[in-house]
Amino acid sequence: MKRGLLLIDRGSRELEAKDELEYICKKVQQKGGYTFVNYCFLEVVPPFIEEGITGCLKEKIDALTIVPYFLYPGKKVKIAVSEAAKLQVKTKVRFVVTKPMSMHKTMVDIVNSKIESALKKNNIALPNNKVDVLVIGHGSKDPNAQISMKYVIDNLTPTYRNVSHCFLEIEEPNIAQGIQKCDKDNPEVLVIVFYFLHEGAHVKRDIYQDLNPALEKSSLKKTIITEHIGTDEKMIDFVLERAREVENAN
Repeated sequence: MKRGLLLIDRGSRELEAKDELEYICKKVQQKGGYTFVNYCFLEVVPPFIEEGITGCLKEKIDALTIVPYFLYPGKKVKIAVSEAAKLQVKTKVRFVVTKPMSMHKTMVDIVNSKIESALKKNNIALPNNKVDVLVIGHGSKDPNAQISMKYVIDNLTPTYRNVSHCFLEIEEPNIAQGIQKCDKDNPEVLVIVFYFLHEGAHVKRDIYQDLNPALEKSSLKKTIITEHIGTDEKMIDFVLERAREVENAN
C-alpha cells in the first residue's frame, strides 16, 4: 500500500517555521517509510488545506494520514479536520486523521529537555527542586486547549520548586501577570519555557513585547529562556506515534 502523510500546521510567514516543517517532514518520511510526507497550512499563507491534499492525491497513493500539527485540541484543530473531511468525499483514497500533538507524556518530556538544556547552557547546576518554571503558551478560548496546558503543568509540577503558566494572548493570566506571580515566589532562577511549535513571529518578536517590560519591572534574580519546541527528535517520533495509532486502527 502506498501511504502518504500530510501535516496541517496553523501557518506562519516566517522562513524559520517553514524550514522546521520541511525538516520534520523529511525525518518522518525517513523513519516512517511513507511514499511522501508534506505539509500545508490552515491559514496565514499557502499552501492551504485544499491545495495540500490535492497535491497529495496527485502522488497516486492508496491512503493518506493527516496530522493536525497543533499543541492544543481547540477550535483550530476542529476547523482543520473539517476542511480535510470535505475533500474525502471527492476521492477513493482513504483519509485517516490523527489526534493533535497534545495530552501526551512526550510533550512533558520535551519541555523537561528544553529546561535541562537551558540550565546547562547557562552553567546553572541547581537541583530541580530549587528551579522555578513559567510556561508561556499562545492562549485559546477553547476549554480543551486549557485542559491541554494543565496536563503539561500538572506533570511538570512534581519535578520543580514551582511551575506556573501564562498566555501571550486571548486568555489570562497574561505574561505580565505570570511574571508578577513568579516574582512573589522569589526564585533563585526562573526558567521561562516558550511553549510554541515554531520559531514564528510569536517566538521571535511578539512574546518579547510583553515579556521584556514585565521582567524590567520585576525583582527576579536570574531568568533564562528555553528554546521553543522546534525540531526536537522526540517530536518526530511523536508524529509517527500519532500516525500509527490511527493507521493500525483502520
